[in-house]
Amino acid sequence: MPKYTKNYTVVLDDMDMQQYRLRPISAISYIQDTFARYSATRKMAAFDLQTKGQYWVISELNMHIIDTLPFWAEEIKVELWFSEISKLKIYADFRLYYNNKVFAQGDSLWLIMDINTRRVARADEMAAKFAVCKDLALSAHSKILLPDTVGEISNFSHNINISDIDFNNHTNNKSYLHIAAMALPEDFRKTHLLKTIQVRFNKETFLGDSLICRVYKTGQENLFLHRIDKDGVPVCDVITSWKNIEPYTTIVDYDLKVKSEYPL
Repeated sequence: MPKYTKNYTVVLDDMDMQQYRLRPISAISYIQDTFARYSATRKMAAFDLQTKGQYWVISELNMHIIDTLPFWAEEIKVELWFSEISKLKIYADFRLYYNNKVFAQGDSLWLIMDINTRRVARADEMAAKFAVCKDLALSAHSKILLPDTVGEISNFSHNINISDIDFNNHTNNKSYLHIAAMALPEDFRKTHLLKTIQVRFNKETFLGDSLICRVYKTGQENLFLHRIDKDGVPVCDVITSWKNIEPYTTIVDYDLKVKSEYPL
């Protein structure tokens, strides 16, 4: 079973309230859930690692949105596989499907950490339990390089609260992405759609920590660096690129599945 698939339905909490379509941040949550489910099939889920004094962390993620995002109540399929497992690094590539078409794809870098030392543990057991599929969703597994910046445009502050904490008792990955999104000016978010996102997680943060995200322009139009700091130290870097919103099919004309579930 070199590739693993899981189907999901776009629920209310996962959609963009302006376009009524799946939010990219929610798509990333589905990817992480699929990773967890696949790991569980080989007894390598988070709760399995805890018994060995270890835990999962995601170190980097790249996602390219290449087609229209699915509408509310529609079904999507996440396909995920391990494309490379080295002594320490585990790469999981993924594709997301809607109406049998790929609408997003990318890769993610995962590490197994030792609970006591907070150091990276060897991935030997992972390599022994999973087959590697050499199919790359993107052109290569490349280290995320931060672009040069030409000035700050906005910022957003956030204190980590209990809703931000995951089962490892540190800040959930999704919370960093929410902070990065909120740091963009609201008028920009309302008029643009995400094309690509690259995330580099640098350090763990915890309940009560105060974070600030500063958004910087780069030399390329609609390409931004979101740097999230704690006490002046970068804990997460997010690079996003955007395009102008184009009109989708109107909601009135949309052939919504729920209309046929309960015909008049």
